[in-house]
Amino acid sequence: MLTEVKNQIIVTAQSIKFALQREMLNKVTFLTNIIFMILNNACFIVQWIILYSLKDNVGGYSFKQVLLLWGMAAMTYGISRFFFKDSFELSEIINSGQLDNYLVQPKNVLISCITSSVEVSAIGDMIYGLIMLFLFGLKPHTILLFLFCGLCGALVIVSIAIIFSSLSFWFGKTEMLANTVNSLMTNFATYPEGIFKGLVKILFYTILPLGITTYVPVQLISHLEWKWIIFIILGTIFFIFLAFFIFYKGLKRYSSTNLMNARI
Repeated sequence: MLTEVKNQIIVTAQSIKFALQREMLNKVTFLTNIIFMILNNACFIVQWIILYSLKDNVGGYSFKQVLLLWGMAAMTYGISRFFFKDSFELSEIINSGQLDNYLVQPKNVLISCITSSVEVSAIGDMIYGLIMLFLFGLKPHTILLFLFCGLCGALVIVSIAIIFSSLSFWFGKTEMLANTVNSLMTNFATYPEGIFKGLVKILFYTILPLGITTYVPVQLISHLEWKWIIFIILGTIFFIFLAFFIFYKGLKRYSSTNLMNARI
């Protein structure tokens, strides 16, 4: 069992490495994508600077906490899009028959599929996340917690993408639904939790688990409430398990299109 896990990790790392090397063939484009993503994210902070010049508190968040919120959102987005890019294209992969390419390989089908390519601009998101952490305040424990929460949050985001994309096994083309959920996760992650009430807030701790990906991590890093670490770990494990369960349950219904493309 441990040998299989080790081999899968090695294969996955090699797959990401080769995908990154392909993207780095054009170094100008590679660096430009990263730089412009950082600048794009920075532009949105301007609105918060203006808003906080008028009031000291928005939704229970100070300006520094908003910076941390943006940093956490950027880090989770960056990790999920860089290392697991194709989890957000999974519905199309299923419907177009491209999943055939992974079924014939002696590797985990789902992991091999979602790690087969990278999104270069996501590196800019990760760098931006670290910049926001620096502005919030660097301490040994904040760096470790930030990276830990960023990884867990990214795994939850990827799991949600897999869950909704896997509905294609039963309902055909669900790209629009999956893309809508992914967009909602991204867009609402940068707003203070306190501005949401009632059903919306419940939604952010269940179907769209922004509580795990951003809100709880911000509170954890801001106030060092260690009890939330257990919440984050258990929530991450739950969504990963659910994603694998639904995908492989649906995979039994998958009908090959006999579309075979060579993958190197």
